[in-house]
Amino acid sequence: MDLFTTDTIVNLLPHGGEVNYYGKIFKKQEADHYFGKLLDSIEWKNDEAIIFGKHIITKRKAAWYGDNDYNYTYSKVTKQALAWTKELLELKARAEDVTNETYNSCLLNLYHTGDEGMAYHSDDEQTLGKNTAIASLSFGAERKFLFKHKRTKETTSVVLENGSLLLMKGATQTNWLHRLPPTKKIIGPRINLTFRTIVSG
Repeated sequence: MDLFTTDTIVNLLPHGGEVNYYGKIFKKQEADHYFGKLLDSIEWKNDEAIIFGKHIITKRKAAWYGDNDYNYTYSKVTKQALAWTKELLELKARAEDVTNETYNSCLLNLYHTGDEGMAYHSDDEQTLGKNTAIASLSFGAERKFLFKHKRTKETTSVVLENGSLLLMKGATQTNWLHRLPPTKKIIGPRINLTFRTIVSG
């Protein structure tokens, strides 16, 4: 049986974009295996941002990988892509198979506890092109993920489970913001991978 037929995947957004949640595409044992491998093999570094002219070092750690040594700039800080690891290529292939899209890069984030999150933003940098797909894989602690429409301010949310896949595509980044809100209820770590397509740079 095909678990990923278009009949069972619904758009989480009411309008102005397309977000599909595929749920768990990895069994728990497989998801836990990848979590451990990513924790040990990825070149994690504390993320940086320049906000209102101040250089901020986050508790959250990040890493950037890709087909080539792509530059990716967000929050006024530029990263240069590292070469894929074996596990990242396996996960990219799985994401491409399920979403029927292709990706050439991946931004990873490591949240040590629920206290670490991400503010509202859009992945609308020029190097990503317009209306390209972003596949988000989650491993570790379950976390709530929020969307807010830029104009109407309406919101919607989804809980991202261990081993799950979320796909953002169409005009989502143009019309919607998304965030990972901090929470005191979660003490375990979470690793998130967002597979993207760099079109220039």
